[in-house]
Amino acid sequence: MDAQAVAEYLKQSPQFFADYADLLAEIFVPHPHGGHAIPIAERQILTLRERNSDLEARLRELIRYGAENDAISERLHRSTLALFAAPDLDTTLAVMYESLKGDFGVPQVAARLWNRLVEPTYLPEFAATSDELRDYAHRQGAPYCGPAAPFESLDWFEAPEACRSFAFLPLRTSRTFGLLGLASDDPLRFVDGMGIVYLTRLGELASVATARYLPAP
Repeated sequence: MDAQAVAEYLKQSPQFFADYADLLAEIFVPHPHGGHAIPIAERQILTLRERNSDLEARLRELIRYGAENDAISERLHRSTLALFAAPDLDTTLAVMYESLKGDFGVPQVAARLWNRLVEPTYLPEFAATSDELRDYAHRQGAPYCGPAAPFESLDWFEAPEACRSFAFLPLRTSRTFGLLGLASDDPLRFVDGMGIVYLTRLGELASVATARYLPAP
């Protein structure tokens, strides 16, 4: 019999240890961390302690993630209230930028909107954008995270030379009307494959908040 067959037999035959109880006291196995041999019962206790330690570590990690998610949800809620209290587009954009920088620690934020206002405006958000960039935003089904800024968007930021990672959130309701860009000097802040649940919610919030003050398509 090989080791696998012995292990399978013992799992299928729990009565074996009841019939040969004295055998347990005679079996010694290597200590898991080296050194002398120990009784099999002591080895089982050590195994249970190690498993318990692993479970405690996982529980602490889950609690930490839960606390972080609660904090993010609270900041998102606070941002929502502030945005919907904004009386005009200028204030809405200012509140959005301040929230992203202050509450979420994003170093640089910029946006472009291409659903023109009826009245003339000098807001930088309405500066000209290329057809390629608009098409890019239209094709984005979810926020982009990574090291590259599409087309001319790098020039939107105050310090483009300091940007090492980006997140771009399409702004849309019934159709895409803009793009919100977040940039960081940390190359690991926005990376491909990261979780985007909260970025998606931020994009949806920014879309609804700004769309209120734009003309209908």
